[in-house]
Amino acid sequence: MAFQCQRDCYMKEFVTSVVSCCPAELKQEVNGKKETLKGFNVKLQDTILFPEGGGQPDDHGLIGGVPVLRVTRQGPDALHFATSPLDVGQEVHVKVDWERRFDHMQQHSGQHLITALADSMFGYKTTSWDLGRQRSTIELDTPGVKPAQLKELEEAINERIRAHIPVNVQLLSIDDPAVEKVRSRGLPDDHAGPIRIIDMEGIDANMCCGTHVSNLSHLQVIKLLGTEKGKKNKTNLIFLSGNRVLKYAERSYSTERSLVSVLKTGPDEHVEAVDKLQKSVKLLQKTNLSLLRDMAVLIAQNFKSDPQRGNFFSLHKKEGDNEFMNIIANEINTEETLVFLTVGEEKGPGLFLLAGPSGPVTEMGPRVLELLQGKGAGKNGRFQGKANSLAQRGEVEALLRQHCKHRSSEEE
Repeated sequence: MAFQCQRDCYMKEFVTSVVSCCPAELKQEVNGKKETLKGFNVKLQDTILFPEGGGQPDDHGLIGGVPVLRVTRQGPDALHFATSPLDVGQEVHVKVDWERRFDHMQQHSGQHLITALADSMFGYKTTSWDLGRQRSTIELDTPGVKPAQLKELEEAINERIRAHIPVNVQLLSIDDPAVEKVRSRGLPDDHAGPIRIIDMEGIDANMCCGTHVSNLSHLQVIKLLGTEKGKKNKTNLIFLSGNRVLKYAERSYSTERSLVSVLKTGPDEHVEAVDKLQKSVKLLQKTNLSLLRDMAVLIAQNFKSDPQRGNFFSLHKKEGDNEFMNIIANEINTEETLVFLTVGEEKGPGLFLLAGPSGPVTEMGPRVLELLQGKGAGKNGRFQGKANSLAQRGEVEALLRQHCKHRSSEEE
């Protein structure tokens, strides 16, 4: 069976009737979290909402005003996951999310055109493809594509688009001899009904269930963004088709204007300006590290020169790293002094170091780790690691001071 969406890919609204409606659940990911939605699987007499298949995502839309969040194929039928129930036998008005549908049509037909020309021009076969949310990828059976070939391929693709070449849909029976002449990666095991052929006149005839443009001019333009290394000696070709090219140009121009404002240079000088900034930042970071090391030595020397210094030293700095803390600990005689150092945001994550006599460090290390909600380990009189929160740093310091006072009174 061919659905109405396959017979007329440009139909945006349709009237049909409900065949069945059963309670169902839909598992989906929202903001990185998996959720299970309760709803209803609805079967219609016919549908203009395309079920996922052929590498193309499903359509979204409305059935009788009820949102449809997913459409899947089950043999000859399409299952629509709706958020509310619909009465069996009820006549309903179906409306497709046209922006999403037409985008899928442009990307899918674009893939057919790219695949056909990459094969005829260079012998690069398509082994798979992915219609992504922002850009799409075609996996080519070749270790690499030369820049000159990419340029030549893009020019040939857009030449065909400008030529206003028709795209026709043919429905053939599975035993029709013509089926053997078309490009195909095989039929699904549960396929039912006639074989659907997408024929780009004089370019390609391919077995496909997806929705497509009726003329290559409706693709508007195709941009080959570049290639990436694929798996097992394959190459991933990244492309945009139709409205996605326009949106990409709009985003790129907006970014360009923002960079002009920030860098105070024209677009042609952006790379050079960023390169200079990166070198300046690296130099400043190097200088900053040198100053931090010098500061660490001075902090330790200042403590050692204080006649009232006692047997405990504590310090927190927003800027610093493990090396900064270890320099201080190395400069102070930790055989006699318990040293507690932290770097990072005062109530946020950071680093810590507890250094001193091995007995107190071994005893207090796990407690410090617990209060700072951190991860770390210790040996040879040092216990250090990462703190998830320094909010209880004051409590840790008070605990360590109390421990040192108790230890001093015992020694006396």
